[in-house]
Amino acid sequence: MIRVQQEDFDIGAEIERLKSGRSDIGAVVAFLGTVRDRAGDHAIDEMTLEHGTLRPSDNIVLVLTASEHRQAAFAAAEFLMDYLKTRAPFWKRESGPEGSRWVEANASDDAASDRWDTGKDAAE
Repeated sequence: MIRVQQEDFDIGAEIERLKSGRSDIGAVVAFLGTVRDRAGDHAIDEMTLEHGTLRPSDNIVLVLTASEHRQAAFAAAEFLMDYLKTRAPFWKRESGPEGSRWVEANASDDAASDRWDTGKDAAE
């Protein structure tokens, strides 16, 4: 399930929703992204996503994955975050004392995402 919302989320409740009625889950991996107060040498007072303005320490994203074994749950969480960082269609702007700037995926985000593209290696 994918959900975009204005209100904060309750991680415990979301994990219970994921596990509800399931006895085959042996691992749940949770990734919680929060707003930092700095990005490199830039101070951040607030971050604006196309869905809302967030302040340092506010939650941005929650990714929960579940699997029978931990390796698959961790890999799924990594894949989802790499996808979100490079291909999810939302805008992100950081604002601070030095002004505002639009944030784009950087080379390390692209490299992390590329490791999942097994068809790309075959085509080259």
